[in-house]
Amino acid sequence: MPWYFYLALKQLFPTGRRFPFFTAISVLSVCLGVMLLVVVLAVMGGFGFQIRRMIVDTEGEIQIKAQGLIGDYRSVVKRVQAVPGVAGATPYAAGILMVQYENKPAFPQMRGLDMASVENVVSLGRFVTAGSLDALDDDSVVLSEGLAESLGIPVGATLEIYTPLMLVQRDGGVILPHSVKVAGVLRIGHQQLDSSTVYCTLRLAQDLYGLARDVHGVNVRVQPGANEDDVAARINAILPPNTRAFSWMDSFADFLTVLRLEKNMMMFVLLFVVLVAAFLTMSLLLVLVLKKTREIGLLGALGASRRQIAFCFCLQGVGIGVVGTAAGLALGFTVVRFRNDIVHAITRLTGGQEMMARFYQFSELPSHIETRDLVVIVVAALVLSTLAGIVPALLAARLKPVEALRSE
Repeated sequence: MPWYFYLALKQLFPTGRRFPFFTAISVLSVCLGVMLLVVVLAVMGGFGFQIRRMIVDTEGEIQIKAQGLIGDYRSVVKRVQAVPGVAGATPYAAGILMVQYENKPAFPQMRGLDMASVENVVSLGRFVTAGSLDALDDDSVVLSEGLAESLGIPVGATLEIYTPLMLVQRDGGVILPHSVKVAGVLRIGHQQLDSSTVYCTLRLAQDLYGLARDVHGVNVRVQPGANEDDVAARINAILPPNTRAFSWMDSFADFLTVLRLEKNMMMFVLLFVVLVAAFLTMSLLLVLVLKKTREIGLLGALGASRRQIAFCFCLQGVGIGVVGTAAGLALGFTVVRFRNDIVHAITRLTGGQEMMARFYQFSELPSHIETRDLVVIVVAALVLSTLAGIVPALLAARLKPVEALRSE
């Protein structure tokens, strides 16, 4: 081991003494900066990852839509399933309903499912918390958990449904609702979907909206490892005119762009925290150079070159960066691990738990950090810490041994 490397380690972490205050403050500043970056980027990345999971789990990676309705959907589904990279396809119908139970109304969104093919695309069965998805037929529905709780309706009860088509065809007569039984309740984990969604069979949805044999669209699941944009391009090549396939990223492009922009801006702002930590490290190293003036002169008198003296102090900045980054990563991942416990404790004190679920649409705080983000955090912390050691290192290297030894 070169002597200047050994001396740098001894000045940062001396043996047989208390942990130096200078080292503790420098390491702590870098640690906190890295921790903030890890926590914020993990949470911001978690929102994007959770939204993608929610979309894929409920609609598949690709949606096929037409300017109007899709007729002869069986032919479209058959051709789509033959496209390379497609794992499954299922038609759907969607709309808004008015439901009523014991004179309590609600206005949820409706999703009509083809029970013969829906499991090839959407695994809704694993979200069921009461009843069974297998019991869903043309005379029953499955409700989201929030809707069932707001109406106070149990599994097996009868629900009355009204659609806009009933209002158009009333002709001055009495509007009679369509009565269905509640076959089950499911919880996906997304506040909006869990609060106001009714799932029914495709045939019931077609009857309620007068679609005959048409559907509103087709959901497509791609095979593992396949790129949804490439698969969507292949599907578009075989679709009829006025019908197009959209990947989940195309369907939510504006929202995802805003989310990505927010994440990048948060990274840019929080990098200034690491920059401030680097300036603090540089200031403390400058103080150390002034305190060690005579020792630096002695090293020069013993034959140490300016480059070796510069390396001694520059390596101290690197050491602070390495230790601070490692501690920051460990602390950051610990905070991410217990993030929901921390958030729940804060929201209980502030009374904002319901507001978080209402506006952010998630009952739990998600987290997901990409490898690219971790690389950016580690590289930025190490580079800034190294740069913080360059100025004190150059100052130490410029000291002349004779003048340094005469220093009081």
